[in-house]
Amino acid sequence: MNKSFPQVHTVTHRDTDLHASSISYNHVTPSFPSKIETSMDFYAPPISDNHITPTSSPFKIEASIAAVERILNYSFRNKRLLEEALTHSSYSDSSSYQRLEFVGDAALGLALTNHVFLAYPKLEPGQLSLIRAANISTEKLARVAIKHRLFQFVRHSAIGLEHKVREFAEVVSQEDDPVSYGGSMKAPKILADIVESIAAAVYVDIDFDLTKLWVIFRGLLEPIVTLEHLQQQPQPVTFLFEFCQKQGKHVDIKHWKTELKNIASVYVDGEFVASGSSEQKEIAKLNAARGALYKLSESMPANVNAFENGINGSFEIEGAKQKLHELCNKKKWPKPIYELEKDEGRSHEKKFVSSVKIPTVDGTLYITGDEKSRVKEAENSASYFMIRALQESGYL
Repeated sequence: MNKSFPQVHTVTHRDTDLHASSISYNHVTPSFPSKIETSMDFYAPPISDNHITPTSSPFKIEASIAAVERILNYSFRNKRLLEEALTHSSYSDSSSYQRLEFVGDAALGLALTNHVFLAYPKLEPGQLSLIRAANISTEKLARVAIKHRLFQFVRHSAIGLEHKVREFAEVVSQEDDPVSYGGSMKAPKILADIVESIAAAVYVDIDFDLTKLWVIFRGLLEPIVTLEHLQQQPQPVTFLFEFCQKQGKHVDIKHWKTELKNIASVYVDGEFVASGSSEQKEIAKLNAARGALYKLSESMPANVNAFENGINGSFEIEGAKQKLHELCNKKKWPKPIYELEKDEGRSHEKKFVSSVKIPTVDGTLYITGDEKSRVKEAENSASYFMIRALQESGYL
């Protein structure tokens, strides 16, 4: 049913007059490009500490409000809302954006829900959810903040925040395409928070009118991630599982860590395919999924090269614990430490999951095994995956 939404009053916009008496969601959903624009400049020049550190220089919130209004092309009736949206919790002289962020997260999610529902009338809910999530992910919103240089208008007293944002801006400036999921550096959450808070300030200022919010705020979010873009550059983990499911294959992603980094390894039907590492667990997982997709797309056999030290890809899980002890002795490492991570079920239906840790000069190596019906089998499973992870990461 083509239902128009209730009549709304004029939104105060600079250089444009949006009379919404005839606005329905069908009118505010522009046509989509065939694919996402990749020529959009996400570069932000070096951030000046003089602009973003209120404790070290006079900070004119009125100037910041005016600048953000120009970016939005919208003039606030209640400018205190925008002032609050531009105030970090570390700045003690005013209310912070935390409450607005709470509203903005939900409002943007619902606005994108309405948008994709109307833009893609034949898509299943799962695909609609992927498009929505890509447009409001922390990675996407953080890049929106960088593109429009919103951080320079935020009042805060947090030490080190400028450096973190500047470092992220430099990484974004080197990206060839817009990123919605897991770039090479984890996005500082404050950047996404700023976008959500500003969205909430607009939403409250226009009396919680979702149609007006989308009219005002869509330009800030451009380029919108489309179905075509996700099909060309899908969320790696989701696509990996979908791809393998269609092939009748089982995917398992194992995580382990040293003191310095997280490592994720992808196994397809029990065979190692690829691994990835990062300081952040989720980015390690994304990197591993990307590597696995690359190998699978080239029809490379999903097997593991022969292990050194007399171990090969077909060695039995049953003897893995003994093999791991032998390897630790050879490397002059301490004995592996086993712990039960899961012990559930009735006496005749017990399920166990074991983990194994190995202290090394690089830190403590850690990984878990699969669920088994006996403790010995669970420890062998953990040992099996530890041996594989050691080989994949160049320890053996």
